[in-house]
Amino acid sequence: MCSEVIDLMLTVLIENTRPENSMLVAEHGLSILVETARTKFIFDCGHTGAACRNAQALNVDLSAIKFVVLSHSHYDHAGGFPTLLDFAPIEKVFTGKNFWSEKFSRDDDCDKYRGCGFDEKFLAEHGVKQIVCRDVLELDDDVQLVGNFKRRYDFETIPKKFLRGSEKIPDDFSDEIALILRGSDGLTVVTACAHNGILNIVADVRERCGLPVVSVIGGLHLSGATNERISRTLDELKILGVKKILPCHCSGENFINVVGNRLSTGSTVAFD
Repeated sequence: MCSEVIDLMLTVLIENTRPENSMLVAEHGLSILVETARTKFIFDCGHTGAACRNAQALNVDLSAIKFVVLSHSHYDHAGGFPTLLDFAPIEKVFTGKNFWSEKFSRDDDCDKYRGCGFDEKFLAEHGVKQIVCRDVLELDDDVQLVGNFKRRYDFETIPKKFLRGSEKIPDDFSDEIALILRGSDGLTVVTACAHNGILNIVADVRERCGLPVVSVIGGLHLSGATNERISRTLDELKILGVKKILPCHCSGENFINVVGNRLSTGSTVAFD
């Protein structure tokens, strides 16, 4: 059950870009601080742990962070998690199912490891409990997680280069989860990479919650997308009721230029 937001803010702790002359660090990755009226947590941790140093520069009190959401197990989203444990008393980590399946990408006929670099044993050694989101999971009255997305749009295909498991089968990204935020005018979907397809995710959230999705924020994995796909994606998002798009990370510069805005390291988004 999706429920009404009272007060909420997002702060991008790290992303591929940073403002000109900023002292913040940018890297290929994503980490967002989520603050609600009741709690605050980290959505993804970036790659190297530089997000933690950015948090300090932004005067974010990481000692108040008790849990983390990891959207999927690629290095650029989960690799910074071990470093975060040096800054924050993390008790729980929320993931999708199949999070521990090894990740690879086939680039130039070479299979490159793309996993997070830690395992269940690491969590146990640090007293961190894993909680798996298999469908919809409420974090507090303002924020839910959603996973297990249905595929509705045939043209939103996962690149064949992405592989998983010891057998290196095509990755279906069944581990991917997204955030749902509810504002006064409808839902906001926050995605880290949208490997399952942003239209598939938005349509699924809309159906499950029975409410319109008015905003989309985050990585949309449209880097390298054709102009035709970008145009079709924007047309379909409009049909689905999306009025505001704040892209970043893997959304692709062509898509970002068409949309006309982007989030960067240090950006904030406030909700009424």
